[in-house]
Amino acid sequence: MAVVLGASMLLLALMCSAVVPSHGALQVGFYKGKCNGTDVEAAIKSVVAARFGRDRSIVPALLRLHFHDCFVRGCDASILLDGSGTEKTAPPNLSVRGYDLIDQAKTALESRCPGVVSCADIIAVATRDAVVLGGGSQYTYAVQTGRRDGVVSLASEAIRNLPGDSFSASQAIAAFRAKGLSASDMVLLLGGHTVGVTHCSFIRNRLYNYNGSGKPDPTMDPALVNLLRSRCPQSSRVDNTVFLDHSTPSTVDNGYYKEIVAKRGVLKVDQNIAMDGATSATVRSLANGGSSFPSLFGRAMVKMGAIQVVTGTQGQIRKSCRVVKK
Repeated sequence: MAVVLGASMLLLALMCSAVVPSHGALQVGFYKGKCNGTDVEAAIKSVVAARFGRDRSIVPALLRLHFHDCFVRGCDASILLDGSGTEKTAPPNLSVRGYDLIDQAKTALESRCPGVVSCADIIAVATRDAVVLGGGSQYTYAVQTGRRDGVVSLASEAIRNLPGDSFSASQAIAAFRAKGLSASDMVLLLGGHTVGVTHCSFIRNRLYNYNGSGKPDPTMDPALVNLLRSRCPQSSRVDNTVFLDHSTPSTVDNGYYKEIVAKRGVLKVDQNIAMDGATSATVRSLANGGSSFPSLFGRAMVKMGAIQVVTGTQGQIRKSCRVVKK
């Protein structure tokens, strides 16, 4: 009873602290009446829905794209820029996907209201739409828009700013705090691992030779070790993919938290936040209180989406999301 009460009180505290104010010049409905009669968000949603109908993996793809954009120079679409030495070329971004969907939405909007809708806002809106499609209407949240696009993109900054998949909880907390996000925000945003995959190369050491021990990571459920070994043979030359959440791998829900509480975290950082005293209570409360996760996740996404945004007369509205407008 005490455990249940404690989890309920923690969820209440999270909900009270997660009220998301308007962030600077960002506002809900920024494009209303600005696109020659076109509903900008509806136009983006139609592109996302069409892709989702063919490929449900667009959900984790867009979540990762949005996250990787916001953690480097803020949410300014700098990750979309092509060129030698841009963020796209950084090792952590080589497997990022979803660029073509953003291009498609941008092309559609440029044909209706040229030079109005930023690539940065398209990323934010498209990601929300993908989350709703992957989890249901309870995951709907209002996206604040009004971002403009950045003009600088450096691979070195991506390498320096993106959190590692083997971070300790304290390292992850520090990385998120550097972006103005709390430890609770971090736990919620890592909930994006409820969908998607990772590659065997990122976890093979946990399966066969953790910290040079010649044995698997003792913090991983032995049954999961065996399952992952079948997908990731020790000497394989093929870098297969494995689900991050083996309970409901294609659905946005709180199953991720239930998995890591049960020592079934695939990435080391996921397992670490379930075991560290600074974050474990939040993880357990989210595992036990699934009905609160959609709204809390949405609020954390809005907060992340406001990191170091470029607004007003700063930056630009690109004509092509891949190229700085001259």
